[in-house]
Amino acid sequence: MSNINFKKGIHFKCQGSSNCCVSRGTYGYVYLSKKDILRLSNYIGLNIKDFIRLYCDKTEGFIHFKEKMKNGDCQFLTNKRCSIYQARPTQCRTWPFWKENMNAKTWNNNISKFCPGIGKGDIIKKIEIEKKIKEDEINEIKILEEVS
Repeated sequence: MSNINFKKGIHFKCQGSSNCCVSRGTYGYVYLSKKDILRLSNYIGLNIKDFIRLYCDKTEGFIHFKEKMKNGDCQFLTNKRCSIYQARPTQCRTWPFWKENMNAKTWNNNISKFCPGIGKGDIIKKIEIEKKIKEDEINEIKILEEVS
């Protein structure tokens, strides 16, 4: 995939590879905002304290999913499918449209090779991409504020 022009939109449709659900060390952490934790704990049917105790770790003050699986799979991945898809964290909802992914070099050399959904399906319009980027940025700011 070369000469990508985000202004014209991007063909994307999740192919269910679950590549994005496999940890790559701290780069692969799924960080959670209080809003994410509330949504997930409600979905699973636990109070917040129990949800965090059972499913989360804290690194440098940041709450993230525990790294339970030796192969790096997310603990909520079952048969290559997300078992909490309806309530998944914002970080997962906005993938691959994160600000740090949205330059041609990163997109072409990393993201499009990692994610088989790139170049497939309908065009995601620029306005929708910007909306996802903004949602991810707001979530990241909230996470940083919650740690401070």
